[in-house]
Amino acid sequence: MAGDRPRVAPPQDVALIGRSTQQRATVLAALVTAEGFVSARALYNRLLNGGSPVGLSTVYRTLTALAAADRADVVRDTNGERLFRYRPGPDHRHYLICTECGLSLPVDSGPVEKWAERIARTSEFANVRHTVELAGVCPDCGRRHVRAP
Repeated sequence: MAGDRPRVAPPQDVALIGRSTQQRATVLAALVTAEGFVSARALYNRLLNGGSPVGLSTVYRTLTALAAADRADVVRDTNGERLFRYRPGPDHRHYLICTECGLSLPVDSGPVEKWAERIARTSEFANVRHTVELAGVCPDCGRRHVRAP
């Protein structure tokens, strides 16, 4: 699914999360090129193995700031760990994620967005946010389980 995403982050994405630093740019570039969702620790390990001097706390802070700036989608895995995926624009997305292999597919979230807007409007709450996580076992992993003795 990475084919529909840019392979290089626009420089202005770093500026969205505060002071532009080489370390933040490095974390952003690593997230852009990551396949699917990735944990902060996995991204840190990838950077460390590549010789990058970025610290784990910088990775966590940068990913959290990217999510707050609508440049990263965040989901939780089955253990509750946050996983991040670069979002090239501010449009909010929802995903169906395989709990076995991590495959993530964007889903049509129009009905959910309309429902959330209606609830906010009718309740008169302000700044309403929502989280929808869809998880299951993809067809390939499902077939592997059927074949396993």
